[in-house]
Amino acid sequence: MSAVSLTSIVKKFGGFTAVHRMNMEIPDGSFVTLLGPSGCGKTTTLRMIAGLIDPTEGDITIKGQRINDVPIHKRNLGLVFQNYALFPHKTIAENVAFGLKYRNLSRADAEQKVKDALELVQLPDVGGRYPKQLSGGQQQRIALARAIVIEPDVLLLDEPLSALDANLREDMRVELKRIQHRIGITTVFVTHDQSEALAMSDQVVVMSNGRVEQVGTPEEVYNTPASEFVSRFLGISNILAATCRNIDGSGLELELPAFGRITVPKERAPNVGSTGPAQLVIRAEKLLLTEKSAPADERVAMDGVVEAVDYQGQAARYFVRIGDHHLQVLNMIDQYPFQEGAEVSVRFRPRDCAALPGATA
Repeated sequence: MSAVSLTSIVKKFGGFTAVHRMNMEIPDGSFVTLLGPSGCGKTTTLRMIAGLIDPTEGDITIKGQRINDVPIHKRNLGLVFQNYALFPHKTIAENVAFGLKYRNLSRADAEQKVKDALELVQLPDVGGRYPKQLSGGQQQRIALARAIVIEPDVLLLDEPLSALDANLREDMRVELKRIQHRIGITTVFVTHDQSEALAMSDQVVVMSNGRVEQVGTPEEVYNTPASEFVSRFLGISNILAATCRNIDGSGLELELPAFGRITVPKERAPNVGSTGPAQLVIRAEKLLLTEKSAPADERVAMDGVVEAVDYQGQAARYFVRIGDHHLQVLNMIDQYPFQEGAEVSVRFRPRDCAALPGATA
């Protein structure tokens, strides 16, 4: 069953179309992330589900009920925003209880729900404090407690981690996923951060220019991108022009200058349906850099030269030239990275590659 369904949704602001004919099904109990760069339409989509703005065309249903004309306060949704939107003059307990005062609960029942919500976010003893007395991470948890205390049908999260520092953001994404798993609430999460989307989601909806580029599990959108945009937006990809020479049960045979012929598994090229122009996609971390004289293995190997090194501590990103090709290689390092100017061997396994249709003019 779909908890949220969007059918032919269009949103226009004057002559500008922010969302183009969007169709999406969000399964009950799932954690779905709308991922894309600024201006891609992800927050506009979330705000339409919330009832903060109306769609220009199309239907939105929650739990099977069309809610286009249902006001926000009657949609039974939990909302967490980027700035938390806590009331500074109210205690934490009063903030969390805010949505309960319209629910015809006894005072004792409301207090118990607030207590349970604070325990769920692992802040059971802060009810008497005020928001300014809490850290950013604690305020984020309180905003989440306030959203879930009303037992909403859907939890909507609009970049709630973006105001936190990097280490705390990583901790909080684990905490958010833990809470979502525990209560089983359908969650729609908006972010431009690919690592958040891949780490937290059951399903990722990649958006660009108001359109859905791909929907799939984190593994599907990362390992088998449906478009050049998805392959470039998620991770570091090397995308090389190729020619598809043959398609059969074993896969697609691609030919590339300086690389020769490479067979890509068919499941890693679902959108390539015929021979002709194609593109080979190799993730930077799937390339292995070795000494030029290292023994051969089952990988495809090519000689190249390191042009630049981006040292990252445990790993290094290398910019390597192979003939007329310029590749990015991301490898873990034991002690010291290869140096600029080093002659190296770049190796990869064809099964780790993906293929896309050839670039259009």
